[in-house]
Amino acid sequence: MNILTKWLRSYVPNFEVNDRQLADDLTLRGIAVEGVHDLGAGNGHLFEMDITTNRVDAMNHYGIAREAATIYNLALAPLDASLPGVASGAKPFSVVIEEPELCGRFTARVLRGVTIAPSTGLVAKYFALIGSKPIFNAVDASNFVLQGMGHPTHAFDLDKIEGGIVVRLARKGERLKLLDGTERTLEADDLVVADHARALGLAGVMGGWDSMITAETKNILVEAAWFDPASVRRSSRRHGLHTDASHRFERGADFSACATANALVAKLILESGGVAEGELVDIVVPAIAARTADRPAIALSVDEVQRHLGTTLDDRSGRSGLTGELVHQYLIALGCALTPDKDGFAVKLPSWRLDLEREIDLVEEVARVYGYNRFANTLPTAMPVIAHPLATAEAAVRTRLLALGYSEAISSSFASETDGETFGAKSRGVIALENPLSEEARLLRPSLTPGMITMLAHNLNRDVREVRLFEQGTVFAGSAEAVVESPSLSLGLTGELPATRVHSAKDAGVFELKGVIESLFSLFAASQDALSTSAAERLTFSADSPRWIEPGRGATVMLDGLPIGRFGELTASEREARKLRQAVYLAEIDLEALYSLPLRRATARELSRFQAVERDFSFTFADSVEWKTIADAVRALAIAELARIAPVEVFRDAKANTVPAGHYALLLRCVFQSQERTLREEELTDWSAKVIATLTALGGTIRS
Repeated sequence: MNILTKWLRSYVPNFEVNDRQLADDLTLRGIAVEGVHDLGAGNGHLFEMDITTNRVDAMNHYGIAREAATIYNLALAPLDASLPGVASGAKPFSVVIEEPELCGRFTARVLRGVTIAPSTGLVAKYFALIGSKPIFNAVDASNFVLQGMGHPTHAFDLDKIEGGIVVRLARKGERLKLLDGTERTLEADDLVVADHARALGLAGVMGGWDSMITAETKNILVEAAWFDPASVRRSSRRHGLHTDASHRFERGADFSACATANALVAKLILESGGVAEGELVDIVVPAIAARTADRPAIALSVDEVQRHLGTTLDDRSGRSGLTGELVHQYLIALGCALTPDKDGFAVKLPSWRLDLEREIDLVEEVARVYGYNRFANTLPTAMPVIAHPLATAEAAVRTRLLALGYSEAISSSFASETDGETFGAKSRGVIALENPLSEEARLLRPSLTPGMITMLAHNLNRDVREVRLFEQGTVFAGSAEAVVESPSLSLGLTGELPATRVHSAKDAGVFELKGVIESLFSLFAASQDALSTSAAERLTFSADSPRWIEPGRGATVMLDGLPIGRFGELTASEREARKLRQAVYLAEIDLEALYSLPLRRATARELSRFQAVERDFSFTFADSVEWKTIADAVRALAIAELARIAPVEVFRDAKANTVPAGHYALLLRCVFQSQERTLREEELTDWSAKVIATLTALGGTIRS
């Protein structure tokens, strides 16, 4: 935004600091001046300002003047809102607020016999210097007050208003033609300023065409109100309208400024003729006033100010340069009301500073005005570092996944409603945002999977054909009143994966994810004893899978019979909807259950000096016989010298020539080894016989 130093100085009498020094001092206090332009002799300079979104109070000349007065300990001139005279009215103008949560205050003043003419005097002069286009006095007055003291106002042609003003929600499908000439179709949650017949304007955003001021206007209704930031933001974004008014209302306008802004606009209009009729109509919603202008005082300790801010360059003889007197001076100048108490002050916050909420905010204000450049360069006192209780487990999971060839990625914490329905668990609930950034970010993410799909698509769209990613993050469930956060892990895999002797190329992605999950669980102990067996031995896999996984191409991960994750191939319909040109494999694991187990303690044993012996067994099994059943049965033989077992090859014959339909051929390898001696042939023969008998008991048939 642009600020005229000539206009600014009109609010601060006896201001002797030159404009360039003022620009530097404001910038050091967080009110950034990005550019200084000379406007010629007697006209001062034009400041290009960069005002942060939390400082809506500084988005005007009077707000910047308040900052300057605070910095230099000067008096700030009060705004003169007195009217030249008020004629008695028959009765107050009718104003009804039907939505008190969305409109906390509404002021209205009737002006009669006005003259619509070009603006003159200071309005015309300042507009010419700042580059604003004048229209005519009634409209220019509203814009002048907005730039001068910061509160949005609006002027209606009184004779075009039927009955009185009603602040209400729009009716779904209601039409409204705005001042920019466009006709909008309203939704049921759009707040409008209406009369008894129709909507007159989109509240806090833009006025309507049907009640606008024209050259024929003789009577005017001046309005200044306070509208709910979320309501204004919602309507502004829905209709693609970002106006000077909505910019301020969205960030929290000054609740107490309505009457003053209304009077200032009326005063400027009446300079060209006319009279104010009746007293100001001022409707206030007490509950909103309590949340804005009448917030409870904050206790501020001077000792806390000095403790937080530390040594200053003005310290003398152990006495801080930031005295109680300076704290009092700064906060009073910023608009606070201070009441001394035993430790410092009870600080009543100004209505225009909604960004101030806690004691530390006031400490920051004192530091800002005092000047950050006036503090000594000292290091903070070293404090002990307490590791997060899950840091070690997270690091172990991260290290294992990196070792397996996966790269860590971070996705957005938000999700669309469609993704929430597809990937979220309805029983856990989803958290809708009150003020979403976009339609694609209406929810706090209930799952990491949508973000993982987006990241895989980002790579595929840039011709990266083989991708392995993982993300450790938080997912959200519950309700807006009771948000439940829990750690989760997402895995994503895509690419042309080679076939193995056990799995076909088509199945390789699914089984790679299964192997990764088992590898991760092997890091953790099966019980609270860190030396116990791997938690992977407590895993089972159910054929049930969520709807976003292709049927028969994934599974649910079970720990002790309870579901803690799912993995598999993304459905073709989801893939097509997201324009993914190749198969994508995904997994998501609930880490809360995993992290409840301790990490396994690494142990080492001496390698055997004796030769290992391999024995292969070729069997045919029905499809109903799972590998886990086979492995558990062989291990149950309790052969101490059985070092490991593994499936070497799995084979199915589509034509059923060598392997019957509904069966598969398995080549099982058993490795025997002793730590103490060389194995004898008769021992190996005996153990082989036991393995064969066990496999036969499971329904297996030895292949010839």
